[in-house]
Amino acid sequence: QVQLVESGGGLVQAGGSLRLSCAASGRTFSRYAMGWFRQARANEREFVAAISGSGITTYYADSVKGRFTISRDNAKNTVYLQMNSLKPEDTAVYYCAASESGIGASPRPYRYWGRGTQVTVSS
Repeated sequence: QVQLVESGGGLVQAGGSLRLSCAASGRTFSRYAMGWFRQARANEREFVAAISGSGITTYYADSVKGRFTISRDNAKNTVYLQMNSLKPEDTAVYYCAASESGIGASPRPYRYWGRGTQVTVSS
C-alpha cells in the first residue's frame, strides 16, 4: 500500500512557475514509477509526465515538454513537478500516481493515486 499526498498548487499568473510535490508513504518508493496527471473540469484525466523508479528515464506529454520537469528524491520519498512558463490551459487538478508496472502515459498501470492539488493559471 502506498499513500500519496500532493502539495504546492495555487494561483499563478500566466508565465509564472510552480513546483508541485508528492510525498509517498512506505519504504519501497524506488520500486515505483511515478506519474503526474491532470484533469480540467469535466475533461478526461490527461498524462503530464512520468519518471522511472531510478529517476533515469523521464517522459513528457508534448503539451508540457520544455516547460515542465519531473524529478524525484528517493531518499525523501518525494516526486516533484517543476512547472515553468505556465499557461491558462495548464489550469487543472494535478494528481500524482504510482505504478509497479513501469513508466507510461496511460493511467491504467498506476495503482495508487493522490487526491490532487489545484493549479490555476490566470491570463
